[in-house]
Amino acid sequence: MVEFRGLRRVAEASPRRAEGSPSRPSPEPLPKGLLDSTLGYPAPVQPEPEHVAIVGDGQMALVLTDVLATHGIATTMVSPFADSAARIASARISERLPGYRIPDALRVTADPACLADATLVVCAIPTQFIRPTFARMAPALRPAVPIVSIAKGIEVDSFRLPCDILAEVCGARPIAALSGPTIAAELARRLPAVLVAASVDAPLTARVQAAFTSPWTKIYQSNDLVGVELAGACKNVIAIAAGVADGMGLGTNAKSALLARGLAEIARIGVVLGGRVETFFGVAGAGDLATTCFAPEGRNRSFGERLGRGEKVADALSSTISVVEGVPTARALVRIARERGVELPICEAVSAMVFDGLDPHEALGQLMRRASTTERIG
Repeated sequence: MVEFRGLRRVAEASPRRAEGSPSRPSPEPLPKGLLDSTLGYPAPVQPEPEHVAIVGDGQMALVLTDVLATHGIATTMVSPFADSAARIASARISERLPGYRIPDALRVTADPACLADATLVVCAIPTQFIRPTFARMAPALRPAVPIVSIAKGIEVDSFRLPCDILAEVCGARPIAALSGPTIAAELARRLPAVLVAASVDAPLTARVQAAFTSPWTKIYQSNDLVGVELAGACKNVIAIAAGVADGMGLGTNAKSALLARGLAEIARIGVVLGGRVETFFGVAGAGDLATTCFAPEGRNRSFGERLGRGEKVADALSSTISVVEGVPTARALVRIARERGVELPICEAVSAMVFDGLDPHEALGQLMRRASTTERIG
């Protein structure tokens, strides 16, 4: 039997549970006057000028620097790779996002010591690499400085979500997730996008909302951290299946049905693990799923499309410089679901295609041969 310590702890941290997690303490009641009188949301409270440090140099890390620049927020990008930091700092561009120029005021470095000045840290590291990266970065962090994760996935070996990994590696501190349907190339062109800031720490949620709202980005608040992180992780697996459907030329009818049933699978496992069902049908769930499954730039969808066209897994993975998070997440998700007795036929098919060599045509046949029952979510 697999022990899912990470996700069990995540579920216990949900606001729906009676007991809080030591790594994510429930926030103290807000002092009078900190609530927006119109909306009821907490207003951001920041006693010192914000200095944001973004750990990572991928596409989302790059475009978020532009959002922060609209507020004049001092921002430092801390790359895990010295050579990459040197190239970006010198050229002010990155091969990860062609045509995008980073703000002139952005400081780029590979020196973790720069984190000592940060008032807010953003984790823009792929899930499978968060632990080793932040184990190296954590000693430079000031105590109680919040971390905001934009990673989407489940750590394979521990079955932990990004915010749990960060809490474990960096110690007790406020933690949030920022997630939603965000194609980086569109954000680079300042096209409108909507995201969700989620945390059990209400003042931190408000602070993240304030920092990352811009004329082209709208941020909603949520206290369902578990649901938001699970939605972001699970949708990558369904996106691989959507790409396979594209590669096989199955048509719009099949792809739309796949998305609908895929969303049902996400909600089913998400609720079991502590998320709220409405989260999976909101911006972080259905919204992110639709974008990932239909956008040509989506790396999980593109990977699946190559599989559907007959490419080998290794060849399809090597064709992109970005991490295809849906691949390791598929394996982790299937093992979690089997332990919990939850049926995820689409996710199981993806895992079998990626790790067991199941032919996409046979995977389709297996799904179509499943018994037809009453449509349900749970």
